[in-house]
Amino acid sequence: MNTRSILPASFSCKCAVLGVLNRARFVPLAIVVATAGCGTATADPQSWLDKNVGSLVELYQQFHEAPELSLQEVKTSARLAEELKAAGCDVTTCVGGHGVVGILKNGPGPTLMLRTDLDALPVVEETGLPYASKVRTRDQRGATVGVMHACGHDLHITNLIGVARYLASSRNEWSGTLMFVGQPAEELGAGARAMIEDGLFSRFPLPDYAVALHVAADVPCGKLEYLAGYAQANVDSVDITIKGRGGHGASPHATIDPIVIAARLVLDLQTIISREIDPIEPAVITVGSIHGGSKHNVIGDECKLQLTVRSYTPNVRDQLLEAIRRKTLAAATSSGAPEPVVEVSEGTPSVYNDPVLTDRVVKALRSSLGEMNVDETKPSMGGEDFSRYGLAGVPICMFKLGVVDQARLDEFAARNEPPPSLHSPRFYPDTEAGLRVGIQAMVAIAEDLLPPLGKVSNSADNAE
Repeated sequence: MNTRSILPASFSCKCAVLGVLNRARFVPLAIVVATAGCGTATADPQSWLDKNVGSLVELYQQFHEAPELSLQEVKTSARLAEELKAAGCDVTTCVGGHGVVGILKNGPGPTLMLRTDLDALPVVEETGLPYASKVRTRDQRGATVGVMHACGHDLHITNLIGVARYLASSRNEWSGTLMFVGQPAEELGAGARAMIEDGLFSRFPLPDYAVALHVAADVPCGKLEYLAGYAQANVDSVDITIKGRGGHGASPHATIDPIVIAARLVLDLQTIISREIDPIEPAVITVGSIHGGSKHNVIGDECKLQLTVRSYTPNVRDQLLEAIRRKTLAAATSSGAPEPVVEVSEGTPSVYNDPVLTDRVVKALRSSLGEMNVDETKPSMGGEDFSRYGLAGVPICMFKLGVVDQARLDEFAARNEPPPSLHSPRFYPDTEAGLRVGIQAMVAIAEDLLPPLGKVSNSADNAE
């Protein structure tokens, strides 16, 4: 992840014109959506899904066919805004770039924020699906790349729309304010910060809770996973330039070889984890890229390394970065080399799921979907900028949604190979099953956190 620049200087929001979708790949669905005036009871979520999941699967396929890279989510955000407006929300676009906020008020009570990410990845799709993405575009560097929803954001978007439609049609089941957030640039770790800096929590109600789900590529459909406390990692990118003195490969004594210094440093960095960090504190330093030299018999002037650094707590994060700087300087000094350059670009803070909120979420999920279908999981070293909403003072909870049919997982196991992971060109969810569980899960959470009409005070007392 690289967040040195949250938004390019030339960035301008083009997402306000919702009609742009009708000229693109998206095709409006001919369905009846609940409007703001609906106040009568609707069917239970399962019965409602029996009637509506087909249209949602079609909507998902439209999102999947038309992915957009981070900071380019023009059509995606416009379609989400269109759908939230149709469900009865008061919609604001262009929040922090292509961010979308839909507010659905239903009397007094808490405010619950439900968030989806919008962006796709520069990946050429290899799923072979009939609705596979064939999109090619230019990235920020000007290179032509394929684009694919390889991280499930298309299902997240569709799930949020389904939840908005259902809750808008069942207002007697809850009271308070729903805040539907479509966030851009999650894959860059930039969108949450951009929306917050653009007034997400000052222009709109400050949420009492924020909840999100994320698909899991190795969890079967019907299963949900959660973890209270630290669930995902701090992510930092470190660029190191080792400087030397170039010369002929036959005369190394007349040079300061930056590649030898870099080779020593690669090993020295691992001793930070093994000898400086408390063994019970998770931490990772990976040298993902090393480049130096130009020819067999030439010693170059510099060698460049790129690192990804992962941790959970702020103290360990600071300790890792300080140690990397110290080890790098020491490696250069030991060879009499010029002072190296160490540049840290902040990625994403660690996701800390509020324990009290997570406990309520888990109870709601188990009540709705069954005890056996909701499991505690292990922390991940992956990153997610959903964490920034928690750092802004809102209790957060992100949980995992299984989206791969058990039969498919069994096939991979029989071949002794893992299923395609998120970000793989071969990853795809089993859409209908994933949406059925994801929508039912979010509805159960919303109806637990937002009490029925007339019971606001009792719910507030229970929450304390």
